[in-house]
Amino acid sequence: MSNLNFLNLKLMKKSLLKFLLSFAAIALIASCSGDDNGPTPPDEPTCSDGIQNGDETGVDCGGSCEPCEAAAVELSGEVTEDTELDATVDYSLTGSYIVKEGASLTIPAGTVIKASGGTAAFIGVERGAQIFINGEAGNPVVMTSSSETPAQGDWGGLVIAGDAPTNKGVDVTTEVGDLTYGGENSDDDSGSITYLRVEYTGATFSNDKEFNGVSLFGVGAGTTFEYVQSYNGGDDGIEFFGGTVDGNYLVSIGSGDDSIDFADGWTGTGSNWYIAGGAKAGIEGSNNGDNGDATPVTTTTLTNITVVGPTSDEGALFFKEGGGNFTIDNFYVSNAITGINMTETDAPAAARIEGGDLTITNIQFADTPEGFLATSYTGDNQSFYTEGVATGAGNGAASPDWAAGWTIGLENSASTTENLAGEITGDVELDASIEYFLTSGFIVKEGGSLTIPAGTVIKASGGTAAFIGVERGAQIFINGEAGNPVVMTSSSETPAQGDWGGLVIAGDAPTNKGVDVTTEVGDLTYGGENSDDDSGSITYLRVEYTGATFSNDKEFNGVSLFGVGAGTTFEYVQSYNGGDDGIEFFGGTVDGNYLVSIGSGDDSIDFADGWTGTGSYWYIAGGAKAGIEGSNNGDNGEATPMTTTTLSNITVVGPVTEGALFFKEGGGVFTITNFYTSGVDLGVKVTGTDTAAEARIEGGDLSINPIQFDATAMGFLATDYAGITQDFYTEGDNTGAGNGAAQPDWAADWTVGIE
Repeated sequence: MSNLNFLNLKLMKKSLLKFLLSFAAIALIASCSGDDNGPTPPDEPTCSDGIQNGDETGVDCGGSCEPCEAAAVELSGEVTEDTELDATVDYSLTGSYIVKEGASLTIPAGTVIKASGGTAAFIGVERGAQIFINGEAGNPVVMTSSSETPAQGDWGGLVIAGDAPTNKGVDVTTEVGDLTYGGENSDDDSGSITYLRVEYTGATFSNDKEFNGVSLFGVGAGTTFEYVQSYNGGDDGIEFFGGTVDGNYLVSIGSGDDSIDFADGWTGTGSNWYIAGGAKAGIEGSNNGDNGDATPVTTTTLTNITVVGPTSDEGALFFKEGGGNFTIDNFYVSNAITGINMTETDAPAAARIEGGDLTITNIQFADTPEGFLATSYTGDNQSFYTEGVATGAGNGAASPDWAAGWTIGLENSASTTENLAGEITGDVELDASIEYFLTSGFIVKEGGSLTIPAGTVIKASGGTAAFIGVERGAQIFINGEAGNPVVMTSSSETPAQGDWGGLVIAGDAPTNKGVDVTTEVGDLTYGGENSDDDSGSITYLRVEYTGATFSNDKEFNGVSLFGVGAGTTFEYVQSYNGGDDGIEFFGGTVDGNYLVSIGSGDDSIDFADGWTGTGSYWYIAGGAKAGIEGSNNGDNGEATPMTTTTLSNITVVGPVTEGALFFKEGGGVFTITNFYTSGVDLGVKVTGTDTAAEARIEGGDLSINPIQFDATAMGFLATDYAGITQDFYTEGDNTGAGNGAAQPDWAADWTVGIE
């Protein structure tokens, strides 16, 4: 073989080798590009072919398919070093999970822990350990049941043991979880818990031993505990066993026992608690179940509390086992059978009530069921609580705003009825959607204000005990509308004159009764030197069935204005079927316009004691005595300042027994125009022995021009005044309040009883 042929042969072999290697590489690449032993995958995932393909991160999951389920991480055993959970991980609690002394557990916002195992499953924090639950308003930490049909008692709950004082002693053992607690460190710091919700807790060991939702044993004031909810727990929702920690913004819904409980010398404070649907007491507050006199005594201040029933007869508050020293303010109770409960055999608790250690101010009862008791306590001290208007946790019975976004099971419907009683010291506004019941005195105190919106209805009972009073220096704003007045009426199914008191307003304007005098009803102080005194604004108000009687000489009027000043608005007001006078001005300088008085048991509209306001558009009908009684002073007809007024556009429809106008007890200086009367037997009455009134008529201080006497009764007299001056009135054709004897147009849609 020639050298050339040999060279060609070598080149041919080399080319063949290169081809074979290239083919093998292509085959290898092709075999590695798909699933083992499978065909070349499609460009898009199938999500159902049992093959991880496309952008799947697992077999038929992830990427464009449904997310892949990660296996839950089990929590159990002990935490011996600082540990932080991961909100993206699902946690399963199947046994005890104990944070040991010296260690800490941090749980970030959004973490969910699902528990099972009954009493075996709980989270415990030892004395000297810490837990940090860092939930957020829209992203709480949730500890709940893992069951598909969760129920009370599915697991234990959260148990925290601290080093703060209790009256159970030092180095005692928790009733669940077997942790040691109690010491001398009031500032003990067990961590921080915010925006936590625990659900379906309360696993039961025995009839007397169950887990609560959250149990705090001897936890100290260095610990933060706020924005915490217990939901559908089998025992108490949240319980403080001694300690000094404060508890704020707490919610307990659907507890199988008490909703929030504290005992064993707890000395923290609490604010903004919303409680609903618990099986027993809303709040159970006790000192020590073994010794009601144990020290340190449970001592707390609670503010802004709502308890919504149904609750058992254990009460919205159960003051128990020695109770303690409780100061509670702004307490709203809805649909509870009993307000404040105390067992009669609890001598230490009774002693504390008698000693003034239980003080509840501004407690309001709403939606009270049949058989309701404000308190079961029958001891001598019945003044330990005072009723008032309360907002409770924020919105009365409705869900408070601060509970939005992290709680469950709360209703946003408010109470439909509320009781009004006690005192108002701040600024309070009623709600027209609520029906109010007035059973006792309801007083707006100096510096306070009460606003009543259009459409509000207040139903009263209780005779002389039930009235609304406005102190000198206080204000009332009644903001009715022509087609939607404010109505104060009787709660009786068969209402009658005198079912309740009425509205009493005391001002700082001058009267001829003096300064710092006392109202004849309501015992309010009135009278001063401020002619422009401002007691508020009253428009489109109707009061009905007022006039409760103390004695033959002392009764409530529909509306009584004592020394009320010119800075006050008083117009579009009706008294209907009151037992005494309809509306009365006792001195003062306030004007009264667009007033209606129908069916009064005494005089229809009365003014006296140096009133110097003006009046226009008064419609009066069906009163028992005088249509208008105008006087100066019942003790001294010459007293000053003199009653001085200008009245215009007045209608009085009889029958009346003491005249359309009774000029009485020194009368005063009256100028009256456009005065229409119908069906009266006497126009202007003056008692013959009233020398002061006679002197004023003779001096020209009474001027009525013109007055019309229409449809006069048999035996009619224009006036019984027999003095020399008979020209103090002139007759003419008048329209009176607008339409003569008929209903004036301005009285439409807000008054009753006008024919």
